[in-house]
Amino acid sequence: MEIITTPLDGCFIIKPSVFPDPRGYFFESFNEQRFNEKSGLNIHFVQDNQSMSSYGVLRGLHFQKGEYAQAKLVRVLKGEVLDVVVDLRRDSVTYGQHYSVSLSEENKLQFFVPRGFAHGFVVLSPQAEFFYKCDNYYNKASEGGLFYADPALNIDWKVPVEKLLVSDKDQVLPPLELINK
Repeated sequence: MEIITTPLDGCFIIKPSVFPDPRGYFFESFNEQRFNEKSGLNIHFVQDNQSMSSYGVLRGLHFQKGEYAQAKLVRVLKGEVLDVVVDLRRDSVTYGQHYSVSLSEENKLQFFVPRGFAHGFVVLSPQAEFFYKCDNYYNKASEGGLFYADPALNIDWKVPVEKLLVSDKDQVLPPLELINK
């Protein structure tokens, strides 16, 4: 497994060691001890989530607040998504900046999203199965969100706006300037 740093402090990509042979392939998708050794973190994931979505579905940008904040380790089991994070940590030098990475069944990359980030993705393939681990339990009262089309962020979602499928809830999330006020 290889750790690839990103411009956002604390976010990194994991490139697994994949062992192909004539039967297919094998790779270890997660090993807590190896993850913690390679990342320098001490993370214990407690919840796994999975979703299936079709082309153009945009989920996000979401986060959990306060004591229910979550770090996530995300990956795609089938298809391809553009995964996007926004740094919401006020004391960070990269506050308000975003980063995106393509995650797919072909590249098998995983993306670690630390606490204090908004997270979302859009499906680029006909369908995608998205899977992620969380280091804290979901708490509905601690939900937060950031408007995916905030002009201050100027995120290129790689899908024409008329093809996006966004939930009613996600369409009315606040812009960055109103987060943490």
